[in-house]
Amino acid sequence: MAPGNSHDISARHLWERELETLTADAVGPVLTPGAAGYEDEIAVFNPAVTHSPAVVVGATGPEDVSLAVRTAGRLGLNIAVLNTGHGPSVPATGDTLLITTSRMSDLVIDPCTRTARVQAGVRFQQLVTSAAAHGLAPLPGSSPTVGVIGYTLGGGGSATMGRKYGWAADHVTALEVVTADGEPHRVSADTESDLFSALLGGKSNFGVVTAMECALFPVTHLYAGTLCFSGADARAALESYRRFTATAPDDMTSGIAFLDFAPLPGLPAFMQGKPVVAIRISHVGQGDEGGRLIAPLRQAAPVLLDTVSVKPYTEFGSIGMDPADPAPAVEHFGLLTEMTESTVDALADTVDPHSGNRVNLIDIRQLGGAYSRPPATANAVGARDAAFAIFALTVVPPGQDVAAYANTGLELFDRLAPWLSKRKHPGFLSPADATGQQTQKAYDPDVYEWLRAVKTRYDPDNRFRVNHNIPPYETA
Repeated sequence: MAPGNSHDISARHLWERELETLTADAVGPVLTPGAAGYEDEIAVFNPAVTHSPAVVVGATGPEDVSLAVRTAGRLGLNIAVLNTGHGPSVPATGDTLLITTSRMSDLVIDPCTRTARVQAGVRFQQLVTSAAAHGLAPLPGSSPTVGVIGYTLGGGGSATMGRKYGWAADHVTALEVVTADGEPHRVSADTESDLFSALLGGKSNFGVVTAMECALFPVTHLYAGTLCFSGADARAALESYRRFTATAPDDMTSGIAFLDFAPLPGLPAFMQGKPVVAIRISHVGQGDEGGRLIAPLRQAAPVLLDTVSVKPYTEFGSIGMDPADPAPAVEHFGLLTEMTESTVDALADTVDPHSGNRVNLIDIRQLGGAYSRPPATANAVGARDAAFAIFALTVVPPGQDVAAYANTGLELFDRLAPWLSKRKHPGFLSPADATGQQTQKAYDPDVYEWLRAVKTRYDPDNRFRVNHNIPPYETA
């Protein structure tokens, strides 16, 4: 912003004055490129998408968020939010003010109403541990380090109890949000219900959610874990899993994954540079019933590892064994309408060692059950008739360009085209889906138009556009 004429000088003075005021008034840090702590503040879990905002504000509460949003409005900056950095979409660049929420970690459990109030920086392990002290449990994904609010605003497909209770978004009772004018709102099914419903599925398009209230469930233990098989037995394991899911009760939430990673420290010997099939199990109920249900899976092929047992809910992270260390990776998502014998053949051919497939992880999770039920209060989470969600991840080797791997994994979806839904889901969108056309596929046509109307009311200038963007209607 070096001054060159009177307009440039005026803009420079405005920038300096606004930044000075924001720095003085905000409790959290206000950082610009080159400042100490800037790089740490903008760091993400998946550095395939990296940020370089004009300014980053480390919010400590909703007051800091309001200050940051108002400042962005006066400076004409877009606004982006970074909760835990697990869900990359669009880079925040020099025309953006980035708000980070990791310092907002307040958490209150109400055992009488079986609810939790979480701020925007709370991660699932914190919530699960706190709720467990009261004999209660939320609906987490597979990773303990994922942020509760970002995950839930996308729908929230729980790896523990999703088929029993449905999408996490369906169990939210209130949201606290700062909209594009810097004003705080507390919204629910009874207060500003349009904004409440739009945020649940429409994600960060309408404001910065600073806190959320959600239901908890009286569950303390799971019959859960992983069955691992050699990649050579992929077809047998997958066919067994297909038959298993055809009759699985809603108490059973499960998935199957194909893993093929380079040798890494900490991996068991049978996974060191060798393809592996992992079936992930989470059953809400008695261990003997869960054991009876998965007996055919245990007999599908020689088992290399069996960790399925009765576990305290606090160990939910051991089911998926998600990586804990950041690494750049290319992601692609899709939805399957069904899984047939022909689907099994196509998947088995894809993961065959001679196929030339470069994908490191193919993860398929069964939906159906409570996922397919309409919510008690309307929200924007759709595609409820999908049978499975599928996810392909490719780790970008050190020193190599992410762009060179951008299309890796798409060959999988080409092979699955006969069973691939034309729809997408707001919780299963990758950076490659951050286009108007792809984002629109995540919503029913009438829902998408309704979301645009809500966007026009609360963010007519589209300040919240650094995301899977839902644009407002043009206003006069």
